[in-house]
Amino acid sequence: MPEVPVDDATTAPGFAAQMLEKATITTLFLKAVSHPARLVLLCRLAEGPATVGEMEEMLGLPQAEVSKQLARLRADHLVTHRRDGRNVTYSIADARTLRLIKVLHAEFCS
Repeated sequence: MPEVPVDDATTAPGFAAQMLEKATITTLFLKAVSHPARLVLLCRLAEGPATVGEMEEMLGLPQAEVSKQLARLRADHLVTHRRDGRNVTYSIADARTLRLIKVLHAEFCS
C-alpha cells in the first residue's frame, strides 16, 4: 500500500507552539469583544469615528460606563482615540479588527 504524504508544515517543530500563540491572541480578542456594550461600540466604530458623546447617546448608557468600556478597548489595542479640546473621538485601531467586526456585524446584527 502506498504511503500517504504528510503535510510537513503541520508536523514541523514549533508548529504547535505557533498555533498556541495565535490561539492566545485570538482568545484575547474574543474576550475583549465578549461584553455587549463593547461589541456595540465596535460595531458603531466600524461605520466610522465617533465621539464619546455620540456613543453615549446611541447606547443610552452613562458617560462613565461608555468611557470604562472604551478604556478596556483601548487597553486591548482595538481602538485609538484623538482629543480635540473637550471632545475625544474614537476609531477602530487596525484593518484586521475592522474586518472581524464587520463580519460579526454582518452575521449577527444585520
